[in-house]
Amino acid sequence: MVPPPSQSPISEATREFGRRVVERRTELGLTQEKAAELIGVHWTYLGQVERGRRNVTLLNILKIAAGLDIDAGRLVRELPVVSVE
Repeated sequence: MVPPPSQSPISEATREFGRRVVERRTELGLTQEKAAELIGVHWTYLGQVERGRRNVTLLNILKIAAGLDIDAGRLVRELPVVSVE
């Protein structure tokens, strides 16, 4: 079943970024709440990032990477290109 448009990721890039964040958080054995605390964001924000529903700023990419003890490059490397129309 396809989620309603309001629940769909913003783009394939945000979907993949979110998947990478979830993967790393899971590797560390962290709940969303604990990861959000380490990152310094609210857990609802992190949930939106993980679902691809947030267009994350560079500052927040760096905060997420630091909180999850991962190089920011690994989170963004080779993300799908977003077409500009």
